[in-house]
Amino acid sequence: MHNAPTMSHAASAPTIREDEVEITAVRAQGAGGQNVNKVSSAIHLRFDIRASSLPEDIQARLLCLNDRRITAKGVVVLKAQTHRSQDMNRSEALQRLQELVDSVATVAPVRRPTQPTRASQRRRVEAKRQRSEVKALRGRVD
Repeated sequence: MHNAPTMSHAASAPTIREDEVEITAVRAQGAGGQNVNKVSSAIHLRFDIRASSLPEDIQARLLCLNDRRITAKGVVVLKAQTHRSQDMNRSEALQRLQELVDSVATVAPVRRPTQPTRASQRRRVEAKRQRSEVKALRGRVD
């Protein structure tokens, strides 16, 4: 086999080990002439989240993602076929998997709802009162 490409990732996100990823070469779809019929250049990547060495909190956040690439059994399935070369598609699939893990590596801060200020409440009520007066003046004149 050939050397694995190095995966770029954020400092806080763990790196995915190559032995945890199952990669198979399949024939690509779409245009490409006769090359498409002869060469298995597309890459089908499978990554079992539960069986991986990722920390449990990252595993849980990955499994909670509403992503169509993650099966009900917790397996990430990616297909890379944009390049004509198998090596380029392989590195793209691994990079997309790392980006998926990076997206859940940092926990989003908890949003604390804010209260409207007293002045903004007064302005709102005053605007409503003025609008009400304008509409009341549109009635029939006696």
